[in-house]
Amino acid sequence: MPLDQSFIGRSYPPTSTYEVGREKIREFADAIGDDNPVYRDPEAARAAGHPDVIAPPTFLTVINLAAINTIVADPELGLDYSRMVHGDQSFRHTRPVRAGDRLRLTTYVEDIMARAGNDFLTVRAEITDEDGEPVCTTRAQLVVRGEA
Repeated sequence: MPLDQSFIGRSYPPTSTYEVGREKIREFADAIGDDNPVYRDPEAARAAGHPDVIAPPTFLTVINLAAINTIVADPELGLDYSRMVHGDQSFRHTRPVRAGDRLRLTTYVEDIMARAGNDFLTVRAEITDEDGEPVCTTRAQLVVRGEA
């Protein structure tokens, strides 16, 4: 069953605020095997010009994934999760994510298209700090494999 095209343009406002902690940044850096000291040591981060430790560029996957899951779990979209694979992911940072940031995320269904028997869902997230200042724009493309 093809994805419901009427979802294109839908937006999902923030439902909570995510507070970025030093420990979460360190755990993420450990998980991806990156030992850069600006992700772990406040002094190293300050020496590099940051007010506190910063997160690796892909850290926002932590909060982005929950927002994407809210969309793909909507039964009206018609997405069979067992047939879905991750196609692409991008991050356009306005500034680094820092320990102590309180982030809010608004998600948009940017596009749905069919090609070669597969559906492609593109989801964009605009991530801001608690003052509404932009931090990052993420895009994820999900591929729902056809049944043939």
